[in-house]
Amino acid sequence: MSTLDTGLSRGRFELRRFFRDRDGVVFTFALPAFILLLLGNIFSGDLPGTDVTMGQVYAAGLIGAGIISTSFITLGVGVAEDRSNGTLKRLQGTPMAPAAYFVGKIALVLVLSLAEVALMFAVGVGVFDVELPSDPARWVTFSWVFVLGVVSCSLLGIAASSLARTASSAPAVMNLPYIGLQFISGVFIHLPLLPQPMVVVSSFFPLKWVAQGFRSVLLPDSMAIQEAAGTWEHGRIALVLGAWCVIGFVLCVVGFRWTGERRGG
Repeated sequence: MSTLDTGLSRGRFELRRFFRDRDGVVFTFALPAFILLLLGNIFSGDLPGTDVTMGQVYAAGLIGAGIISTSFITLGVGVAEDRSNGTLKRLQGTPMAPAAYFVGKIALVLVLSLAEVALMFAVGVGVFDVELPSDPARWVTFSWVFVLGVVSCSLLGIAASSLARTASSAPAVMNLPYIGLQFISGVFIHLPLLPQPMVVVSSFFPLKWVAQGFRSVLLPDSMAIQEAAGTWEHGRIALVLGAWCVIGFVLCVVGFRWTGERRGG
Protein backbone atom coordinates (compact mmCIF):
# COMPACT_ATOMS: atom_id res chain seq x y z
CA MET A 1 0.00 0.00 0.00
CA SER A 2 1.15 3.56 -0.70
CA THR A 3 1.70 6.08 2.08
CA LEU A 4 -1.56 7.78 1.12
CA ASP A 5 -3.56 4.54 1.19
CA THR A 6 -2.02 3.59 4.53
CA GLY A 7 -2.68 7.06 5.88
CA LEU A 8 -6.33 7.00 4.81
CA SER A 9 -6.71 3.60 6.42
CA ARG A 10 -5.18 5.06 9.56
CA GLY A 11 -7.61 7.97 9.25
CA ARG A 12 -10.59 5.59 9.31
CA PHE A 13 -9.15 4.03 12.46
CA GLU A 14 -8.71 7.48 14.02
CA LEU A 15 -12.33 8.37 13.25
CA ARG A 16 -13.65 5.15 14.78
CA ARG A 17 -11.53 5.73 17.86
CA PHE A 18 -12.66 9.33 18.17
CA PHE A 19 -16.37 8.56 17.97
CA ARG A 20 -16.02 5.81 20.60
CA ASP A 21 -14.97 8.50 23.09
CA ARG A 22 -18.35 10.01 23.91
CA ASP A 23 -16.91 12.68 26.21
CA GLY A 24 -14.55 13.81 23.47
CA VAL A 25 -17.35 13.90 20.90
CA VAL A 26 -19.59 15.97 23.17
CA PHE A 27 -16.83 18.43 24.05
CA THR A 28 -15.63 18.83 20.46
CA PHE A 29 -19.01 19.23 18.77
CA ALA A 30 -21.57 20.19 21.39
CA LEU A 31 -19.59 22.78 23.32
CA PRO A 32 -19.29 25.43 20.55
CA ALA A 33 -22.96 24.93 19.62
CA PHE A 34 -23.97 25.13 23.29
CA ILE A 35 -21.99 28.35 23.79
CA LEU A 36 -23.58 29.80 20.66
CA LEU A 37 -27.07 28.98 21.93
CA LEU A 38 -26.23 30.37 25.36
CA LEU A 39 -24.65 33.65 24.26
CA GLY A 40 -27.03 34.18 21.36
CA ASN A 41 -30.04 33.97 23.66
CA ILE A 42 -28.54 35.99 26.52
CA PHE A 43 -27.53 38.82 24.18
CA SER A 44 -30.53 38.57 21.89
CA GLY A 45 -30.80 42.12 20.60
CA ASP A 46 -29.23 43.82 17.61
CA LEU A 47 -25.67 45.03 17.72
CA PRO A 48 -25.95 48.78 18.50
CA GLY A 49 -26.11 50.86 15.33
CA THR A 50 -26.75 47.87 13.06
CA ASP A 51 -29.58 45.56 12.01
CA VAL A 52 -27.44 42.48 12.71
CA THR A 53 -28.28 40.44 15.79
CA MET A 54 -25.68 39.43 18.36
CA GLY A 55 -26.62 35.81 17.63
CA GLN A 56 -25.48 36.24 14.03
CA VAL A 57 -22.21 37.82 15.16
CA TYR A 58 -21.56 35.04 17.66
CA ALA A 59 -22.37 32.39 15.07
CA ALA A 60 -19.72 33.67 12.67
CA GLY A 61 -17.02 33.88 15.34
CA LEU A 62 -17.83 30.58 16.99
CA ILE A 63 -17.63 28.70 13.68
CA GLY A 64 -13.99 29.79 13.62
CA ALA A 65 -13.49 28.81 17.24
CA GLY A 66 -15.14 25.46 16.54
CA ILE A 67 -12.81 24.42 13.74
CA ILE A 68 -9.79 25.50 15.80
CA SER A 69 -11.05 23.24 18.56
CA THR A 70 -11.33 20.31 16.14
CA SER A 71 -7.81 20.93 14.82
CA PHE A 72 -5.60 22.45 17.52
CA ILE A 73 -7.06 20.72 20.57
CA THR A 74 -7.97 17.41 18.95
CA LEU A 75 -4.50 16.94 17.49
CA GLY A 76 -2.65 18.35 20.47
CA VAL A 77 -4.41 16.04 22.92
CA GLY A 78 -4.52 13.05 20.56
CA VAL A 79 -0.82 13.13 19.66
CA ALA A 80 0.13 13.61 23.32
CA GLU A 81 -1.95 10.55 24.22
CA ASP A 82 -0.35 8.49 21.43
CA ARG A 83 3.08 9.53 22.67
CA SER A 84 2.28 8.79 26.32
CA ASN A 85 0.77 5.33 25.77
CA GLY A 86 3.56 4.22 23.43
CA THR A 87 1.56 4.26 20.19
CA LEU A 88 4.05 6.55 18.45
CA LYS A 89 7.00 4.47 19.59
CA ARG A 90 5.35 1.27 18.31
CA LEU A 91 4.47 2.88 14.98
CA GLN A 92 8.11 3.89 14.55
CA GLY A 93 9.04 0.23 14.60
CA THR A 94 6.52 -0.83 11.94
CA PRO A 95 6.88 -0.68 8.15
CA MET A 96 4.29 2.10 8.07
CA ALA A 97 5.87 5.37 6.98
CA PRO A 98 5.70 8.10 9.64
CA ALA A 99 3.99 10.32 7.07
CA ALA A 100 1.03 7.90 7.01
CA TYR A 101 0.40 8.62 10.69
CA PHE A 102 0.09 12.32 9.96
CA VAL A 103 -2.09 11.69 6.90
CA GLY A 104 -4.42 9.80 9.21
CA LYS A 105 -4.50 12.68 11.67
CA ILE A 106 -5.13 15.19 8.89
CA ALA A 107 -8.01 13.07 7.57
CA LEU A 108 -9.48 12.98 11.08
CA VAL A 109 -9.24 16.76 11.46
CA LEU A 110 -10.74 17.50 8.04
CA VAL A 111 -13.77 15.29 8.68
CA LEU A 112 -14.30 16.71 12.16
CA SER A 113 -13.88 20.30 10.98
CA LEU A 114 -16.40 19.88 8.15
CA ALA A 115 -18.85 18.25 10.54
CA GLU A 116 -18.32 21.08 13.04
CA VAL A 117 -19.03 23.70 10.36
CA ALA A 118 -22.19 21.85 9.27
CA LEU A 119 -23.46 21.72 12.86
CA MET A 120 -22.73 25.39 13.50
CA PHE A 121 -24.38 26.38 10.21
CA ALA A 122 -27.46 24.40 11.22
CA VAL A 123 -27.67 26.14 14.60
CA GLY A 124 -26.92 29.57 13.14
CA VAL A 125 -29.46 29.28 10.32
CA GLY A 126 -32.13 27.49 12.33
CA VAL A 127 -31.98 29.54 15.52
CA PHE A 128 -30.37 32.90 14.75
CA ASP A 129 -31.47 33.53 11.15
CA VAL A 130 -27.94 33.47 9.79
CA GLU A 131 -28.11 33.77 6.00
CA LEU A 132 -25.72 31.60 4.04
CA PRO A 133 -24.04 33.63 1.29
CA SER A 134 -25.36 33.49 -2.25
CA ASP A 135 -22.30 35.19 -3.72
CA PRO A 136 -19.75 32.57 -4.95
CA ALA A 137 -16.91 34.94 -4.03
CA ARG A 138 -17.88 34.66 -0.37
CA TRP A 139 -17.72 30.88 -0.55
CA VAL A 140 -14.25 31.17 -2.08
CA THR A 141 -13.26 33.32 0.90
CA PHE A 142 -14.81 30.80 3.26
CA SER A 143 -12.85 27.97 1.61
CA TRP A 144 -9.40 29.52 1.85
CA VAL A 145 -9.98 30.79 5.40
CA PHE A 146 -11.17 27.29 6.36
CA VAL A 147 -8.17 25.55 4.77
CA LEU A 148 -5.56 27.95 6.13
CA GLY A 149 -7.18 27.92 9.56
CA VAL A 150 -7.32 24.13 9.76
CA VAL A 151 -3.78 23.62 8.42
CA SER A 152 -2.15 26.25 10.63
CA CYS A 153 -3.92 25.15 13.80
CA SER A 154 -3.37 21.45 13.07
CA LEU A 155 0.37 22.03 12.74
CA LEU A 156 0.38 24.12 15.90
CA GLY A 157 -1.55 21.39 17.72
CA ILE A 158 0.99 18.76 16.69
CA ALA A 159 3.85 21.03 17.76
CA ALA A 160 2.20 21.98 21.07
CA SER A 161 1.59 18.31 21.91
CA SER A 162 5.26 18.09 22.86
CA LEU A 163 4.67 20.61 25.66
CA ALA A 164 2.45 18.17 27.57
CA ARG A 165 4.49 15.98 29.90
CA THR A 166 1.69 13.41 30.21
CA ALA A 167 -1.53 12.56 28.41
CA SER A 168 -3.56 13.69 31.43
CA SER A 169 -2.00 17.16 31.34
CA ALA A 170 -2.54 17.62 27.59
CA PRO A 171 -6.16 18.94 27.77
CA ALA A 172 -5.11 21.65 30.24
CA VAL A 173 -2.06 22.59 28.18
CA MET A 174 -4.10 22.87 24.98
CA ASN A 175 -7.27 24.46 26.38
CA LEU A 176 -5.63 27.24 28.38
CA PRO A 177 -4.41 29.30 25.38
CA TYR A 178 -7.48 28.37 23.32
CA ILE A 179 -9.97 29.60 25.94
CA GLY A 180 -7.95 32.73 26.67
CA LEU A 181 -7.70 33.66 23.00
CA GLN A 182 -11.46 33.32 22.53
CA PHE A 183 -11.98 36.19 25.00
CA ILE A 184 -9.49 38.56 23.36
CA SER A 185 -10.08 37.63 19.69
CA GLY A 186 -13.63 38.92 19.30
CA VAL A 187 -15.33 35.55 19.70
CA PHE A 188 -16.98 36.05 23.12
CA ILE A 189 -16.54 39.81 23.50
CA HIS A 190 -17.06 42.29 20.67
CA LEU A 191 -13.70 43.73 19.56
CA PRO A 192 -14.57 47.43 20.12
CA LEU A 193 -15.27 46.61 23.79
CA LEU A 194 -11.82 45.10 24.39
CA PRO A 195 -8.78 47.04 25.65
CA GLN A 196 -6.50 47.87 22.74
CA PRO A 197 -3.50 45.92 24.16
CA MET A 198 -5.62 42.73 24.18
CA VAL A 199 -6.61 43.28 20.55
CA VAL A 200 -2.96 43.76 19.64
CA VAL A 201 -1.98 40.51 21.40
CA SER A 202 -4.80 38.57 19.71
CA SER A 203 -3.67 39.82 16.28
CA PHE A 204 -0.53 37.71 16.59
CA PHE A 205 -2.52 34.45 16.71
CA PRO A 206 -4.71 32.60 14.18
CA LEU A 207 -8.04 32.65 16.03
CA LYS A 208 -8.71 36.37 15.56
CA TRP A 209 -8.12 36.13 11.82
CA VAL A 210 -10.12 32.95 11.30
CA ALA A 211 -13.10 34.44 13.18
CA GLN A 212 -12.74 37.71 11.24
CA GLY A 213 -12.61 35.83 7.95
CA PHE A 214 -15.82 33.97 8.72
CA ARG A 215 -17.52 37.18 9.81
CA SER A 216 -16.64 38.63 6.41
CA VAL A 217 -18.43 35.69 4.79
CA LEU A 218 -21.56 35.54 6.94
CA LEU A 219 -22.16 39.18 7.89
CA PRO A 220 -23.00 42.14 5.62
CA ASP A 221 -20.13 44.31 4.41
CA SER A 222 -21.44 47.16 6.55
CA MET A 223 -20.19 45.20 9.58
CA ALA A 224 -16.56 45.58 8.51
CA ILE A 225 -16.43 48.90 10.37
CA GLN A 226 -16.79 46.92 13.62
CA GLU A 227 -13.44 45.23 13.09
CA ALA A 228 -10.26 46.57 14.65
CA ALA A 229 -9.02 48.09 11.37
CA GLY A 230 -12.47 49.02 10.07
CA THR A 231 -12.17 46.62 7.11
CA TRP A 232 -12.23 42.86 6.60
CA GLU A 233 -8.47 42.80 5.80
CA HIS A 234 -8.61 39.70 3.61
CA GLY A 235 -5.02 40.16 2.51
CA ARG A 236 -3.76 40.34 6.07
CA ILE A 237 -5.89 37.34 7.08
CA ALA A 238 -4.24 35.26 4.34
CA LEU A 239 -0.78 36.59 5.25
CA VAL A 240 -1.07 35.86 8.98
CA LEU A 241 -2.62 32.42 8.57
CA GLY A 242 -0.11 31.51 5.85
CA ALA A 243 2.73 32.61 8.12
CA TRP A 244 1.37 30.41 10.91
CA CYS A 245 1.30 27.45 8.52
CA VAL A 246 5.03 27.95 7.94
CA ILE A 247 5.75 28.56 11.63
CA GLY A 248 3.72 25.51 12.65
CA PHE A 249 5.55 23.31 10.14
CA VAL A 250 8.96 24.49 11.39
CA LEU A 251 7.93 23.91 15.02
CA CYS A 252 6.77 20.38 14.14
CA VAL A 253 10.06 19.57 12.39
CA VAL A 254 12.21 21.02 15.17
CA GLY A 255 10.29 20.04 18.28
CA PHE A 256 8.20 16.94 17.53
CA ARG A 257 8.95 13.96 19.79
CA TRP A 258 8.09 10.35 18.98
CA THR A 259 8.59 9.20 22.57
CA GLY A 260 7.86 10.64 25.98
CA GLU A 261 11.52 11.42 26.57
CA ARG A 262 12.47 15.04 26.09
CA ARG A 263 15.46 15.76 23.95
CA GLY A 264 18.58 16.37 25.93
CA GLY A 265 16.84 15.15 29.09
